[in-house]
Amino acid sequence: MQIDIQNHVFLGANNRPSLVDLKIPKDGNGKLIVFLHGYMGYKDWGCWNLVSDFFVSSGYGFCKYSVSHNGTTPDNPTEFLDLEAFGRNNYSKELSDLNQVLIWLENQFTELPQIYLIGHSRGAGIALLKAEDDRIHRIVSWAGISDIAKRFPEGKALEVWKTQGTKYTLNNRTGQKLPNFYSQYEDYIENISSLSIPEICQKSKKPTLVIHGDLDTSVPIEESKDIASWLNTRLFEIEEANHTFGSAEPWDELELPEHLLKACLVTKSFFEIDYSN
Repeated sequence: MQIDIQNHVFLGANNRPSLVDLKIPKDGNGKLIVFLHGYMGYKDWGCWNLVSDFFVSSGYGFCKYSVSHNGTTPDNPTEFLDLEAFGRNNYSKELSDLNQVLIWLENQFTELPQIYLIGHSRGAGIALLKAEDDRIHRIVSWAGISDIAKRFPEGKALEVWKTQGTKYTLNNRTGQKLPNFYSQYEDYIENISSLSIPEICQKSKKPTLVIHGDLDTSVPIEESKDIASWLNTRLFEIEEANHTFGSAEPWDELELPEHLLKACLVTKSFFEIDYSN
């Protein structure tokens, strides 16, 4: 069954519309990858379309989507124009988005393929939090975050955020100061048990691969070392690779950068391991 769906509108957290793509190659292998982008990202950022092409050409189905509250809209899918939505985003909403995408996928098939998750950065953290979901068969973390608590300020800085209600993150690419509302922290505290990457990883029996570049300045490689330790799995280090494995936005070249290609090849090899015995 061949499928090529581009920019389908799905309803994510709080019924907010966002976009999802789904490609299933002719004579595919019955495996479907769901890709989760990172913070200040979207489904078509940088090389993510080339990553999709890589896996589809290898026989895998590939689904990627934009989280519902990332600041983009279906009419402007690559621009952060809805800053109110960006400010109200949180990790619980992103878990809800993934669940809504999985439900949408279930409706596309008479029998759901084996689902493999690839998450980048913050998206990897969301993927790891879904380890207990029976629909998920394998997980790959690319430059993943290890602990949501580390994403928030502490002490006086946390009190200032609470008092002011908003703190800002500079998007170096666009020059925008993107808002983060204090409600993001409140949601984490209210849902801390379901948002604990360390606890969920330590209980996980799901086959998981951890990949990180040793020159990552956005998420230190020590976070992936922690993840691999909790999962009792291997950390694959890519030498001289940065946070995005050489990818950038925009990406006008026709080929994957060397380090991202290596991440794809290692991931593909992991997906081909037989865990049936």
